[in-house]
Amino acid sequence: MKKIKAVFLDRDGTIIYEKPGTYIADIKDLKFYKNTITALTQLNKAGFKLFIVSNQSGIGRGYFTKKHVENFNKQMTNNLKPAKIEELAYCPHSPSQKCECRKPKTMLGKTIIKKYNIDVENSYMIGDKKSDIDFGLNLNLTPILVKTANGKHQIKKYGSKIKAVKVAGLKQAVLVIKRGMKK
Repeated sequence: MKKIKAVFLDRDGTIIYEKPGTYIADIKDLKFYKNTITALTQLNKAGFKLFIVSNQSGIGRGYFTKKHVENFNKQMTNNLKPAKIEELAYCPHSPSQKCECRKPKTMLGKTIIKKYNIDVENSYMIGDKKSDIDFGLNLNLTPILVKTANGKHQIKKYGSKIKAVKVAGLKQAVLVIKRGMKK
């Protein structure tokens, strides 16, 4: 079976607007960054399968239910067309629940990698938090930190501890990935 190239993406603050410290589960709060659909479509055209992996601790904290998140995710992925998301996986637990699926832990990623036979050496993780970057590193994916939502704050807070390419947003992340393909 042929291995596939993939891009793993965080959801809130990476492909959709997030005000840091807020929780998004209501479709009225869905707002894509300017270049989200174009960037994701370009990744598809470059041969990458796209996967969203998201911590949704609002469920574990009791702010909303899994059903709210699943309805939101379904509407969001429909609105991303023509970009195609292969699968969206999320952790429903709060940080205090000490689960194995919350990023930067790798359970969700390992499941997707095995299921889709992903070539990790030629795949990427894009996110706006250190936990996204660490998730990518823990899976041997090339990490890219976007400076949207939490990204700038994370750089100030962690500095050189964030071992990733740092870019303004998804448009610039696509350019980094395309440059990496030419090696």
